[in-house]
Parts: sequence; structure tokens; C-alpha cells
Amino acid sequence: MADHYQTLGVSRDASADEIKKAYRKIARELHPDVNPDPSVQDKFKEVTAAYEILSDSQKRQNYDMGGSNFGGGGFGGGFGDIMDAFFGGGGSRGPRPRTRQGQDALIRIEVDLFEACFGIEREISVESAIACEKCQATGCADGASPSMCQVCKGRGETQHVMRSVLGQVMTSRPCSACQGYGSVITNPCRECAGDGRVRARQTISIKIPPGVETGNRIQLSGRGEVGAGGGPAGDLYVEIVETEHEFLVRDGETLHMTLGISMSAAALGTTVSVETLDGSTDVHVKPGTQSGATVGIKGKGMTRLRSNHRGDLIVHIEVQTPTKLSRDEEELLKKFADLRGEKVGDGHVKNHDGSRFSKFRDAFNR
Repeated sequence: MADHYQTLGVSRDASADEIKKAYRKIARELHPDVNPDPSVQDKFKEVTAAYEILSDSQKRQNYDMGGSNFGGGGFGGGFGDIMDAFFGGGGSRGPRPRTRQGQDALIRIEVDLFEACFGIEREISVESAIACEKCQATGCADGASPSMCQVCKGRGETQHVMRSVLGQVMTSRPCSACQGYGSVITNPCRECAGDGRVRARQTISIKIPPGVETGNRIQLSGRGEVGAGGGPAGDLYVEIVETEHEFLVRDGETLHMTLGISMSAAALGTTVSVETLDGSTDVHVKPGTQSGATVGIKGKGMTRLRSNHRGDLIVHIEVQTPTKLSRDEEELLKKFADLRGEKVGDGHVKNHDGSRFSKFRDAFNR
């Protein structure tokens, strides 16, 4: 049987706050609304079961004494029930509150490269649980209040006599009539059906900081789902999905683009105006530039997250060889080749610059 302390990653002398923090941290990663992967749902149930035991002082005491290691058997109850009877069970826990902590929520939004670089404030529409206005989150209709449960008399527990190895003992269990609340809602609110909350769509303003990229999450505390009975709301997580740009490729803080130029422009040198995230910028191509060469432009890349620093823009030069020549163009090229002493079929194998080649390859194969 799994060790509940090990499941939550806490020590056996952990405080209630430490147990709660450990559970919330793990639950945020495994909760079905955050991580829909079916393979982690069993783990989520195991973590929740461990928290339910260790967050309740009486259940934790029983567990520490070995209560959870014994299932119900032929004696009408488990070892935990027996320990309950002898060590402070019997109704001392009292009714559980109707208000509960709300769940966290996760939504994904798309941002383009410009928005990711400079940040943006955006309004998003979110559907989640909010407090019911009609009953003010009480769950009762017409201003009524929950009535004391007549079965458990408000204790939230009922006592049962059971037979055990020690003879007949008295145990306490959550009242099945009121589900342990100690009270019942006899006239539930028609709007929320007694839950104290309803689902509604609301608009939230969110600031997306400069430098975000796909996978980054923005936490909005208290903007998740309101808990049952008007309990405190969970957190809302906004996950960023960056859309692909038409001609710019992102590599962290660095941006890459490909600039195609003619053979004559590469040979003679030229200046070309290109569009960047900051507007038009001139790219100066030196005479004799070869295809595959790069030109760096400082400060025209992406913003570093939580910083004002900007990366660079790397322009990759692609010399374009014409595929169709007119008769006059062909004659001119032949004369040019003669002037340079070049012959058809001339050529040689040239060792490539491995580091530059690998960087160029990696940038466009991500």
C-alpha cells in the first residue's frame, strides 16, 4: 500500500500548511483541467486520497497508527474504525463546512510574434464557476437557511455499533443524510440547485509581458473557479501559444530571416530595405557576398522575458541564380565568363565551415 506521506512528498512531521501546499502544487500539475492526459488521472486520484487522509487530523492520527493498512473485514469494520472508537472519534470532528476551495483553471491563447516581442494587454472571455447572485452563494431559495439535519442532529456524523476483536465498539461515520454537513438544504435555489455557484462567461483583462513564448504560463490568482458554497476561488493559468510568422523564424531571443538577392547584387554589393518587427531596416550586402552568408542586425530580435534586452536579427543571404536566360543575357554571361577566364565545367570541392553550417541548419530545422 502506498505511503501517503511519500505520495505528497512530505515528511511524517509535516505541518498542516506544508501538507496543503504540497498537495496544491502537485494537484495543479495533475488536475484534469490542467493535464488532460488520461495516464496521470490515477496518480491524481492517489494524491487526492492521500491529502484527504493527511489533511484531517483525526484520519491522520488513525493512519499514523496503522489504520489505513487494514481494510474492512469480517468484524464489521476496519482497524481505523476501531481506533476511532478508542481515540477520539465518536463525533469530535464535527460537521464539515459547505464552503470549499475552488479549482484552478487553464486556458490557452494565441499571440503573434509582434505581441510576443513587445507584450500586449488583452481581454479574454472565460467560462467558469462564479458565486450565485440569486442566493448570495448560500444555495437556499428565498433567503432561507440550511436546516439542522434531523438524523445526526447537526453533528455531521452518526454513531454505529460494530463487532470487533475487542468486542462491541462505537464508531462514528459521516452522516449519509446530510453528507457530513450537519445541515440540509430543504429549499434549494433554483438558479444553482443548492451548490451556491453557477457557470457563467466573464471577461478578464490580462497583461501579456514582452518576451513570452509558447508554453509560458501567466498565473492570475483568485481568477479561477469559485468554490462550492461561495468558497475562495482557485487560480487561472493562461498558457501562451505563439503563432508562426510569415518570414521570421524565432530561436529564443534571436530572429532569423532569408533575403534573396540576384547574382549581380551579390557581386557588386547592395543595400536592401527589409521589414522587421520595428519597421523597415536597411540590410547592407558587401560586394562578393556568397550564398549562405549572414548579416547581423543588433537589437532587432526578440525581447528577453522580464528584461528590456533585445536579441539580434540574423539575415541569411540567398544568391538567386536565374533559371531562364534570354539570348542576349546568355551572350553577355559568356562574355563575362571569357573576361574572367572561366570555362563551362570549371569548379572545385570546397570544405564548408562546419560551425556556421550547423547553426544555419539548426535554425531552420527547429
